[in-house]
Amino acid sequence: MIVSPCISICKTDPVTGYCYGCGRNNEEKKIWKEQKTSNEWKKQNITDIQKRLNGWQLESFKESYKHKIKTGISLSKKKE
Repeated sequence: MIVSPCISICKTDPVTGYCYGCGRNNEEKKIWKEQKTSNEWKKQNITDIQKRLNGWQLESFKESYKHKIKTGISLSKKKE
């Protein structure tokens, strides 16, 4: 199972259409929820996301996503 890249920082950039937290657009978020979506597509999407992000945003995503994979909860949820 591939863990969703959602890191619970759900706010969309009005210019790019990408989420500030996970870097996905609304269409990609819908595809992730579809049962028929393949693991290959999900792995590629995570790669694409990381290519979109840069600087502190990329580092924040990587840290929170790694924590989510390990513990099942994103860092922002942990802090709540």
